Amino acid sequence: MNKYHEILAKILSEGKLQENKKGNITFLLNQKLHLKPGDLLQIFERHGIARNKLKTELELFQSGERLTERYRDAGITWWDYCGPILVNSYPTYFEQLPELIKKINKEKRNSKNYVLFLGKNDTESNQQPCLSLIQFQIDNGKLVVSAYQRSSDASLGLPADIYHLYLISQKVNLPLKSITLFLGNVHIYSNNIEGTKQLLNGETAKFNLNT
Repeated sequence: MNKYHEILAKILSEGKLQENKKGNITFLLNQKLHLKPGDLLQIFERHGIARNKLKTELELFQSGERLTERYRDAGITWWDYCGPILVNSYPTYFEQLPELIKKINKEKRNSKNYVLFLGKNDTESNQQPCLSLIQFQIDNGKLVVSAYQRSSDASLGLPADIYHLYLISQKVNLPLKSITLFLGNVHIYSNNIEGTKQLLNGETAKFNLNT
């Protein structure tokens, strides 16, 4: 069982129940997911991830593309519920990422924490980023990525965020030491419970997007 599957199993066995406007959830608070390159390889080999779509999505985010039509043109339909435009969502903040990566690659300072903040409390948005902060640090010539996620849909959003963070780490010209996610609230929606059990049993599973 890889570390992603371990967090799914833990939610199912130890999670608490909560009513949610998007659907009832089983959740855990303040969980940590520490992933070394070998852990990432296990996840990517054993869990189906829409790699090409997620790579394209990240490229669109970094370009600042806010029109959901452009995402749909690339086969990415999970933003359609937001309407025709993403208001103060991921593109607003990720378009700052290329310059930050360029700065890291130029300086490579061990003593400095490079940080990308996503989201503001007082900003109108039709989809506040669930990923709230990404921090880049250099430890003995290796890259350490830390991320805080305020809310994580474990069935759909979490594997996508893990893959995005991996793609981002590959833009830094240093070997990757680890990616650590701090999950403020990690949950499984009630209509995805059975699919999660099927996944953990090695069966093919499909999940519903709760919006």
